[in-house]
Amino acid sequence: MEAPGTAAGIDWSIQDIARMAGTTSRTLRHYDDIGLLKPSRVGTNGYRYYNAAALLQLQRILLLRELGLGLPAIAEVFRHETDAVKALGRHLDWLRQEQERLARQVLSVQQTIETVKEGGELMAEKMFDGFDHTQYKDEVEERWGKDAYAKSDAWWRGMGAAEKQEWKSRAEKLGTDWIAAAGSGLAADSPEAQDLARRHVAWLTSIPGTPASESGGDVKGYLLGLGEMYVADPRFAANYGGEAGAGFVRDALRTYAEANL
Repeated sequence: MEAPGTAAGIDWSIQDIARMAGTTSRTLRHYDDIGLLKPSRVGTNGYRYYNAAALLQLQRILLLRELGLGLPAIAEVFRHETDAVKALGRHLDWLRQEQERLARQVLSVQQTIETVKEGGELMAEKMFDGFDHTQYKDEVEERWGKDAYAKSDAWWRGMGAAEKQEWKSRAEKLGTDWIAAAGSGLAADSPEAQDLARRHVAWLTSIPGTPASESGGDVKGYLLGLGEMYVADPRFAANYGGEAGAGFVRDALRTYAEANL
């Protein structure tokens, strides 16, 4: 058996990489077959070996998979973003934001449990700490302007706890229904999918500051742009079960927009 070291530096066998990454050799061979992750070398015995650059590529693949992207979408990301360090830096920023938000949620739930056990009075403003809409502030302002964010932010902060929970439940139900529809094999132009698209537009219209809520706003352009964003951004695609589900939502919204807006 060949030694795992090379003149260019250390490399690892496919079995070692599978064990360290929590995946399988079969999965790594599949990534090789589709050109997503090539081994740095193949020994005379046919064994695949991976160097540090390959490990970096695998880390990106696994991170994007966790966000719900399919392999074709990941390949597309790699074609457009060749600077791995820059891409991982952006991903790290997002993970840190998520880490901070989840830590606040954990603390919020812990406090609720302790308060209920002790028979104390629940504080609504603490119960919902960490369920934060402001994480998209910069993106909203960049896409639709500071006024759009200010209006939606004022609307949200003006709600009571029960109103916020009811709105969140409505949004979650819509997302669940989209996932179920996409998984059932419905066509994007089916009556069921188009009813979901109608509900989606009504939901967007209910949010002050969005182009959908503004008189004379470009609702059609806004809807088409959102559909593309759902597919392109793994954070949003995850709300619809991943890239395939987001693609179904995009196509249904586009059909609805062309027919009704």
